Amino acid sequence: MNKIHLLIAAFFILLIGCNPVNQKKETVTKPNILWIVCDDLGTDLGCYGTPLIQTPILDEFAGQSIRFENCHTVTAVCSSSRSSMVTGMYPVSINCHQHRTRPESMLPLPDSVKVITEYFEEAGYFTFNNRFGSKDKSGKTDYNFTTDYEIYDGTHWSQRQEEQPFFGQVQIHFPHRPFTQDTINPIDESKVELPPYLPDHWVARQDWAFYLETIQVVDQEIGQLLAALEQDGLMDNTYIFIVGDQGRPMVRNKQFLYDGGTNTPLLIRYPNNQFAGEVRDELVSNIDLSATSLKLAGIEVPEHIRGNNILGEHTPRAELYTMRDRRDETVDRIRAIRTKKYKYIRNFYTDRPYTQYNAYKRNKYPTLVLMEVLKSQDKLRPEQLSFMSDFRPAEELYDLENDPYELNNLAASEDNIQIKKELGFKLDEWLKHEDVATYPEDGKEIEYWTKQMAKRDKVWKRKRNLPVDVSDEDYLAWWEKHLKSRQVKK
Repeated sequence: MNKIHLLIAAFFILLIGCNPVNQKKETVTKPNILWIVCDDLGTDLGCYGTPLIQTPILDEFAGQSIRFENCHTVTAVCSSSRSSMVTGMYPVSINCHQHRTRPESMLPLPDSVKVITEYFEEAGYFTFNNRFGSKDKSGKTDYNFTTDYEIYDGTHWSQRQEEQPFFGQVQIHFPHRPFTQDTINPIDESKVELPPYLPDHWVARQDWAFYLETIQVVDQEIGQLLAALEQDGLMDNTYIFIVGDQGRPMVRNKQFLYDGGTNTPLLIRYPNNQFAGEVRDELVSNIDLSATSLKLAGIEVPEHIRGNNILGEHTPRAELYTMRDRRDETVDRIRAIRTKKYKYIRNFYTDRPYTQYNAYKRNKYPTLVLMEVLKSQDKLRPEQLSFMSDFRPAEELYDLENDPYELNNLAASEDNIQIKKELGFKLDEWLKHEDVATYPEDGKEIEYWTKQMAKRDKVWKRKRNLPVDVSDEDYLAWWEKHLKSRQVKK
């Protein structure tokens, strides 16, 4: 046998040795992906440096995860934000910008846009949307679009086929108002430090304390959820995202484009705890969750998706875009661009106050009623009074590094003309290409929601034994009595 024949024989022996007949074919297990979405959760957690609050579960989870400090939602209200999260699109790009829309007025998504569950299902994934606390109940959707198909396969991971990977969401209602209480670990309102745009009054502090206590309850609920995943043996093959659908439900926060309304926690835990304890301050948008999740599952990210993959090799965002439109019966239009250092806001309704009437906020936000009363008594500081003004500026510009609470508007400053011009130009270009939603809105839609919210306003006040035309002073007295009745005796 010559050398060539020997080499060929050796080659085939090597092949046989590497692939014995009785060796099982190696399979690649696809990872599970889970979003835990908390309603109205700001970055008020222990792991984000918030004093007083006790969030041991989330703090430990953050130590196992990548913690993002600069995650912002595209808008500061649930329906538009959630519509964007599941499509990877801006709400103004898919006509999902108003909160809310009657079913008969909702439009389908553009032909090129799909809910990302479709891509997961095509890849063999089981998709579900769960309401925390029940395996059989669907979680909050609140999407501003219609589909001719079921968006999710089920309501819990236990409903999937054996070994089938899943992409799912678990919706946690809190810390959405009305707040609950943590009677085991109550927070002393006298120790609460409020942001300077809110008055240092016990009503505002107590409301904030209840908000923090509600987050402590969220921490406990997430602990139960993680324990269930562990019990089912899923932690070692599941990427877990914890995020809010917008920022905190407070005056000048929810519904508005200041950081308090858009900044939310984002914790991403790898199955093997890779990158555990890493902290990143790059700009991240909640529309990035879609592209990132698809990428983790090995699914090609469609070109139309505006979200970016934020894990692995990627180019961090240079800026973020946020937007506000009608909220219930309250018509508005605000657009903003944010870099790491600056935020530029454009108000389209300068003749309207920030606090134009909104029945939901009027009946759910005691601090708003408080501020109306203090305004009438000339007891608000300048940084509080600006938000209560009867008018608003066309432009706002804030140096976020030196003014994190966004109190000093630099838009009229000669020293900042160039940066305002640059950000304004970028916003104009973005508006031209992305802000293609129907505008102005059909007057019938506004009329409908005005009537609906007027009905709810009457119901809320009737339950509180208050007249529909209750004065700010009398409503504040009701809130004081109500909040005191819920305080835990020290």
